[in-house]
Amino acid sequence: MDLYKQVLFAFMLLLAAAQTRAAPEVVTGEHPIKQTDFRMGYFVDASHNLTFDQARAQPFNETGNRTSLGADARVAWYRLILRNASDTDQKLFIHLPHAYHLRSVEIYEERDGQLRQREQLNMNQAADSDLMFRGTLVFPLALPAQQSTTLYLRSVSYSHQWFAIDIYNERASRLALVSVNTDIALMVGMLLALVFYNALLYFATSNRENIYYSLYLISGLVWIALSYGLIASVFDGYGDAVFQLNMSLITMPIFLLLFMMSIFETKLFYPTEHRFLQALIALLAVTFIWSLFDISAALKPASSLAALMMLVTFSVSISLYRKGHPLVKYFLVGHSFFVLFNILAVLTYKGILSPTYVSSHGVGIGIVLEALTLAFIISHRIKLLEDMRASQEDLKKQADTDPLTKLYNRRYFFPESDYLLNLARSSRTSISIVTLDIDHFKRINDSHGHASGDQVIRHLAKTLKEESRTIDLVARLGGEEFVVLLPGANLMEAGQFAERIRCAVQALEVTSSIGENIQVTVSIGVAEIDTTQESIESALARADGALYEAKESGRNRVCQAEPAMVYSIEALADCVGD
Repeated sequence: MDLYKQVLFAFMLLLAAAQTRAAPEVVTGEHPIKQTDFRMGYFVDASHNLTFDQARAQPFNETGNRTSLGADARVAWYRLILRNASDTDQKLFIHLPHAYHLRSVEIYEERDGQLRQREQLNMNQAADSDLMFRGTLVFPLALPAQQSTTLYLRSVSYSHQWFAIDIYNERASRLALVSVNTDIALMVGMLLALVFYNALLYFATSNRENIYYSLYLISGLVWIALSYGLIASVFDGYGDAVFQLNMSLITMPIFLLLFMMSIFETKLFYPTEHRFLQALIALLAVTFIWSLFDISAALKPASSLAALMMLVTFSVSISLYRKGHPLVKYFLVGHSFFVLFNILAVLTYKGILSPTYVSSHGVGIGIVLEALTLAFIISHRIKLLEDMRASQEDLKKQADTDPLTKLYNRRYFFPESDYLLNLARSSRTSISIVTLDIDHFKRINDSHGHASGDQVIRHLAKTLKEESRTIDLVARLGGEEFVVLLPGANLMEAGQFAERIRCAVQALEVTSSIGENIQVTVSIGVAEIDTTQESIESALARADGALYEAKESGRNRVCQAEPAMVYSIEALADCVGD
């Protein structure tokens, strides 16, 4: 008999302990009240139809005041027991900071077995309710001294049951309500800045990946602003219409995949990987169309789609990395951050992990980190393209440049001079041409060697560059022959320029390899181009004629060509008639 009593007593103790665990209690006293970490009970209503009397009779499991029950708990009941241990009445404010996520909320206040108050809020009418403030549902509660009150809360979610509840006195409630979601605003601000920056890049480069990246950023910032309460806080937006914006969770990976296909050029160079990305886009497109009709149902497989996307994108990225793509290693780094933080978030949404700041904000953190990495990839690609373009420009410049003097060569001079002549013709401005030749250059080579002859040519080229304007076109036509085109210069000004060149060359001090001084002079011919009818070749021929005249007159001098002959049609007819 004693053994029976002991067993019965032990059973009663276990039953009492179980009941205590199932009915945690929050005790408030005289001190300022700010309860943000406590235990309460919950029950999942699988039928979605239980009344208050039916729900309160159900066994409640214990959980924290911040909990995630996953996608299979669309309707959940929460029980919170509050006991005022002080000798004075207390006025409390119950906060539901994630109420903007929900479809509806019902609150039942019970004391001494009697239902004292009931509030019901449909989020489609939340903007007009006195209970809602900046996305937070605030329920005022009067708690008599030395008494207990039980709150039952029925939470109806759209997809995932993600619930939080805090308890404040009046002062703490005001402070909590006026606090700003600085971290979320910072995330959205960063993404918005990247959108504008990327738009400027698109106008500068017209690359499709800039469009896809901008749309990815817009989808990401919309989802962050929606999921973390910024839309509710700033725009007072709730209910079905706002929840429809969750389709951005589907468009975001679509634009990311399009970005990958564009920036890695998979269609041209990696057809196998391209087909995998196309198949995944098709699957996401079907889900997006589904979301237009039933967003809640379309979000149910979102976790599975996210896992599939991560698998495909990682596999494709590793394949491209093995094939040597220069940008994919950076994408793998950013995508790894995205995957890691999204795994934490998915485990939290499914109720496997307890909510923490990092896990509950995992998707937002992952989006921002990947967005910054993609911005780096775009910038790095632009740098690679600029380096390639610069390399091509260098090759072109080498083809257009004389290797000895670094002046332009004959190949470059004639098309460029034709362009400058057309400009002068259209603007009706003067343009002149100067040709020069080193006097007795063969004698210099024979007496001092070809190395010294090359040194003379380099000194002359340096002198021409120093004496010329930035708008002048200086070229070496070959051997010891040079030419300078002078836009905006008439015959007199061109002659003055030629005389400066002659004097500067005469003053050159060139020393041969054995220390001998080499005296250098040039003969120069000058011609003003008749822009009404003359070509570069014709003007160059006249300047060469003046150059030969200078040589025949004793060298080391400047001679000017006679003006170009102009024949009218009538004069030509008279000549033919004669």
